[in-house]
Amino acid sequence: MATDELVKTTGIAQHGAERLPSVDVDSFNIEIKDEDGFLGDRASKGAFRDILEEWRKPLRKSGEDPFGDEPSDKISKKVLDAVLVGDDTEATAVVHSAIEDFAQELAYVTRRFLKTKAWAKTECIVVGGGFRASRLGEIAIARAEIILKSEGFKVDLVPIRFDPDDAGLIGALHLAPSWIFEAYDSILAVDIGGTNIRCGVVETGWKKAQDLSKAKVVHSELWRHADDEPTREGAVKRLTKMLKGLVTQAENEGFKLAPFIGIACPGVIDADGSIEKGAQNLPGNWESSKFNLPASLVEAIPQIGGHDTAILMHNDGVVQGLSEVPFMQHVQRWGVLTIGTGLGNARFTNRRKEGNGKDRDSTENGKKKGKADKE
Repeated sequence: MATDELVKTTGIAQHGAERLPSVDVDSFNIEIKDEDGFLGDRASKGAFRDILEEWRKPLRKSGEDPFGDEPSDKISKKVLDAVLVGDDTEATAVVHSAIEDFAQELAYVTRRFLKTKAWAKTECIVVGGGFRASRLGEIAIARAEIILKSEGFKVDLVPIRFDPDDAGLIGALHLAPSWIFEAYDSILAVDIGGTNIRCGVVETGWKKAQDLSKAKVVHSELWRHADDEPTREGAVKRLTKMLKGLVTQAENEGFKLAPFIGIACPGVIDADGSIEKGAQNLPGNWESSKFNLPASLVEAIPQIGGHDTAILMHNDGVVQGLSEVPFMQHVQRWGVLTIGTGLGNARFTNRRKEGNGKDRDSTENGKKKGKADKE
């Protein structure tokens, strides 16, 4: 079948790989449950809104709700951030109360992750996702870190450095082999979510910093597919159109665009580019054995700049976390939590270079492998 042949030629490495150029991916998309259901639901964007609503209820009953009749899930982060520095002390107190409760939940969830084998000895956790892109998110992250340290956990919680929207694209650079950066100055990146699909041209900044710390998104396009409710095939067609438009724009502006597309996608990504589970919020059935996104895109965009297109896809939490690789070189084991519709998660171990220039092999706990374990 033609699709089977395409799957074999879509990439220059395995999709969803455990070993990447800069890090080993020790785990991603862990789903932990407690008596109330999935743990991630306790520290999601929706969870914060639910907490805010609970603090408003007693004030609403007495007619003193500072937010009036506006539903809690409709109040923008910008408005809430403004309240934090505003003159309405009661409104400020409500938001601070919600932040404190959410921070307690985030600390609880983080604690549970840290107690798993995959997250053992984690030294730093980067927190991304849309919730982080606000002052209230930053305060909640800092408060959760204080709670954990008061309990004896030796771990830092830091907001992701790039804007979360950009991080989901910039992280795709760290899926690509380093030789690409010697020959090209930019790549195409795709960040697929349950509400939006974002595409971008990412400039590597390789000449300024070979650790990719100077990378930036120079062009991007956003499609809020949740509003259009497309079919799966319709979504792929629209995505293809977006990518082709970016290729033309990059070439017209003189960028040396690599024949490479890095994709961030929800769920468990198998080596052949199929999605095992976790894509239930995407339009149509993306977990079907008859559907393969990398193969579909290679068929639609077989070449970029006269060279065969290569595609690598990984979990969206992993890719957003990878944007932080240049800034995590002071630790060996680190993780990422992305607070959005759900709670994305991934844990990494840095692959540092030894004096002889070879990569150091390591297990998920950071111990060197024995001879029998080496590849």
